[in-house]
Amino acid sequence: MLRVGELVRHVMADLLSRGGIPDPVLEKHVITVPEVRMSPDLKLANVYVMPLGGADVKPVIAALDRHKKILRTELAHKVNLKFAPDLKFRVDESFEKSARIDALLGSPAVQRDLAGEQGIAGEQGIAGEQGIAGEQGIAGEQGLAMPDGDERKGNSKE
Repeated sequence: MLRVGELVRHVMADLLSRGGIPDPVLEKHVITVPEVRMSPDLKLANVYVMPLGGADVKPVIAALDRHKKILRTELAHKVNLKFAPDLKFRVDESFEKSARIDALLGSPAVQRDLAGEQGIAGEQGIAGEQGIAGEQGIAGEQGLAMPDGDERKGNSKE
């Protein structure tokens, strides 16, 4: 599914960048195709698109839907599949999500929390003063029972 999705994405990006579709809305915009998700049976392709700059999204999606038949025919000629997938055009929201995450990470509250964590980790070390396993060591004071019956004390030098 992923490989076919990448093939479809490359073909769609090529078709949209060449300007082979006679539509004034599509000729006026540069359209990016960041992702194509294929259904498990490869009969449906969800094509995520975004006009450069993020403006006029609805008219671009409407224009792509109007020319779906032409795009599907061109796709069928360029990608050798048993069935030409049906194309569904959707708005790519990953840019907005990444911008929102960047804004959250840059907020003063998060910066304050990160500065506080660095101060704690710097004073005690990441595992604290006792170490990861504590003062007793990983095996503890009880010792470990070995498969051959040999018992060894944890953290002792014999």
